[in-house]
Amino acid sequence: MKPKVFIDGEHGTTGLQIRSRLANRNDLAVLSIPEAERRNTNMRADLLKEADIAILCLPDEASREAVAILDGHNSTRVIDTSTAYRVHSDWAYGFAEMDKAQGGKIAEARLVANPGCYPTGAISLIRPLVEAGILPADYPVTINAVSGYTGGGKQMIAQMEDEAREDHIQAPHFLYGLTLAHKHVPEMKQHGLLERRPIFSPSVGRFPQGMLVQVPLYLADLDGAPSLADIQAALAAHYDGQEIVQVVPLAESAKIARVDPTELAGTDLMKLYVFGTDGQGQVNLVASLDNLGKGASGAAVQNMDLMLGLKH
Repeated sequence: MKPKVFIDGEHGTTGLQIRSRLANRNDLAVLSIPEAERRNTNMRADLLKEADIAILCLPDEASREAVAILDGHNSTRVIDTSTAYRVHSDWAYGFAEMDKAQGGKIAEARLVANPGCYPTGAISLIRPLVEAGILPADYPVTINAVSGYTGGGKQMIAQMEDEAREDHIQAPHFLYGLTLAHKHVPEMKQHGLLERRPIFSPSVGRFPQGMLVQVPLYLADLDGAPSLADIQAALAAHYDGQEIVQVVPLAESAKIARVDPTELAGTDLMKLYVFGTDGQGQVNLVASLDNLGKGASGAAVQNMDLMLGLKH
């Protein structure tokens, strides 16, 4: 019998992307609720309990409500794409490449919290260096990032694309999260193995999909005063043996004049770059990914396949 998958919130941006990715899968039975019935509590509860895996594409509070519906119904496994459970000890963090054991933890878990798009990029750069003993856990980390506007959901998509709206956003690029209290910071700190709360400055560009996350560091303040080559080697060793996270060779990075935040749009890959000039004592680590790919829907489908023992 085919595993049954229910996308709770399939009519939102992330849900639509997941639904599209599963459209041609003949190894799954995808349960669906008509958009007109999406507020039908009884139908929704029945589908949640019928599913082998429920993928929650909902706001935080609605995700908590869905999990509450499944309380005591352990036959349904859950992937939650909201912020609600990303630092919860009972939930496996759904970044399979985070370390060598994480894919196995996801495969065995009943409850999986899909990472945020910004944290995926930030953690991919930070955690390997902390684990390698290069980046001190108490380093004052700064994270700067730009995302495609689809990360803001249907409302921001409409604000960016519909010029007739009163709240139309005309800016080609804007900074937000100005209070330095963005909801993604706790998972960056916890899963990045940091002792200090990082400074995170996010922004949005006028492009639908794509993302760049930057982590600049002073080499002299790192353990052992590593070179650019040492940093790149540590990242490459950490991600050796998998196909999703690609660590760009230092010689290749040195030839790049600019990085396009849309370079991986439409893919589930992530590239990590090490930029700088030998002898200047500074490095800029950059993660490039699709905010709706490895940063959201692509990761959710990857986690689903791990949980079901499927390879795609």
